Amino acid sequence: MIRLSFILAALLCLTASLAHAAGFQLIDVPADGPHPALKGGIWYPCAQPTSEVKLGPFVTSVAKDCPITGEKLPLVVISHGRVGTFLGHLDIAEILADAGFVVVAINHPGDNAVDKSRTDDFSVFIERPADVRRAIDFMLGPWPDAGKIDNGRIGMFGFSRGGYTGLVAIGANPYFGKRLRLCDGKDSALCGQVHKGELPELAHDPRIKAAVIADPLSVFFTEDSFKNVKVPVQLWGSERGGDGVTQESVAGIANELPMKPEFHAVPNSQHFDFLPPCPAELAKSAPAICADEPGFDRAEFHKEFDAEVLAFFRKNLVDVQQP
Repeated sequence: MIRLSFILAALLCLTASLAHAAGFQLIDVPADGPHPALKGGIWYPCAQPTSEVKLGPFVTSVAKDCPITGEKLPLVVISHGRVGTFLGHLDIAEILADAGFVVVAINHPGDNAVDKSRTDDFSVFIERPADVRRAIDFMLGPWPDAGKIDNGRIGMFGFSRGGYTGLVAIGANPYFGKRLRLCDGKDSALCGQVHKGELPELAHDPRIKAAVIADPLSVFFTEDSFKNVKVPVQLWGSERGGDGVTQESVAGIANELPMKPEFHAVPNSQHFDFLPPCPAELAKSAPAICADEPGFDRAEFHKEFDAEVLAFFRKNLVDVQQP
């Protein structure tokens, strides 16, 4: 609690000194050959007053489409979990933008709340890391304010399947084998490659310099998967797990990463507690991801979670000396 109080006090001072607010805009990354367009949002520092804006089931305080402020800003990419959305971690996005970061979050095509057409298809595990690379390419290229971003200070946040995505993006190599359950009874070209052991190379992105990974899906990882991960990682694990993630599987990743991660095990938590507290509209339509264990206060936990994530990215993207 002493550490948390110190971090929160530091954040208040930081916010007051920088006088930032969270600007917000929707984005549409164009299709690239066989890869469909990516829809999502960008949060960024802004000097204009905020107002309440309804985004999906959430009511948030942002300055929509306001001019960006600052130069050489760090960038963080957010990858959501299975059938999630780019809004799934908007509390993280807002606190980072308030502190001077640019944050981009996308919907992974075919595996999001609006489009579930491929959520049980093996292809999403190949394409998710490529989606992250395309989002970074967009932010450093066609995005009108690309010149405001420091391309040497890029971070990654991923939850659940987004945690798998983030680990692959920073260099992890999953092992799919030749008898993949997701390819049982399917004769797609990609599953044909699986059966032959001839999968295309997954998209790693050396531009990513630090990653926060929460309750990652780890079914495809082995003890040899992480030898090429060379960036600092803050790893979070729930006690009760869920959605294919267990306490033991996350602890296993903590032990296998070549650089010892900053590891946080969250007592009495379940998998979906890494999502922000649900507004009434979402709690009614998706009770499975909104209900907490008795005695667990998700809102209170997210004060600590958000503060620790910001402190980690500040340490490893802002305060770190560039080569």
